[in-house]
Amino acid sequence: MTDEGRVSRDVVVVGGGVAGLSAAVFTARQGLDTFVVDPGESILRRNAHLENFPGFPFGVSARRLLDLLGEQAETAGADRLDARATRVAVVGSGDGDGESDDARFVVTTDGGDRIRTRYVVAATKNEVGYLDGIDGVGVLDRGKAYVDVDERGRTGVDGLYAAGRLAEKPHQAAVCAGHGAEVAVTLLEDDDAPFYHDWVTPAGYFTDRGREVPPGCEEIDEEERRERESAALAAMRERFAEPHPDPPETHPSLEE
Repeated sequence: MTDEGRVSRDVVVVGGGVAGLSAAVFTARQGLDTFVVDPGESILRRNAHLENFPGFPFGVSARRLLDLLGEQAETAGADRLDARATRVAVVGSGDGDGESDDARFVVTTDGGDRIRTRYVVAATKNEVGYLDGIDGVGVLDRGKAYVDVDERGRTGVDGLYAAGRLAEKPHQAAVCAGHGAEVAVTLLEDDDAPFYHDWVTPAGYFTDRGREVPPGCEEIDEEERRERESAALAAMRERFAEPHPDPPETHPSLEE
């Protein structure tokens, strides 16, 4: 068991595919203490060469994309745990934890960790067993299991959301990444966080018009812009200097 089992978080994201990692980027950048629980089994790792993700006109290694999304979430401030979530329990509903704080849920992992959290984003493709027993969570059986949500990813339980394929979004990486971001913004709105822009602007964009810089925005001068662009270019050259070392994973049925 790690120390995370005794720490209360703001957000626990269950699943480290494009939907879960995109959600974690947004909640972490807004300042919520975000924790990703993921055993590293995103189905995208089976993709031989991802060719329809925006911004990559010649395609990109799906494993590289996942690595970069994970790095982006960590850079934003999210922590990650290599583990599988086995249960999400509502605090006070048989979770066995008498601690008093503002946590709504306890997330248990296969390593014995128990993570208290105010919000949960479920983003595990079609795995729903860890949500069993939660009143208000609707599971839809359409040959595969999905979680019933509203148009913004909310389940019937306050503080519990579903993102990406698990929320019946099309089986496309770009769509699931976008939905993960939308669910995170929905969570931030429900948390009454200040309006979230996440927009870096040239110096004076707001202030030269007599406006305050909105929450989530930042003004930077030309020197800072050049420094950030140079750092980004150097990092991307390094990340893409060599082919990704991991080959595509095969379907589990072919491993038997």
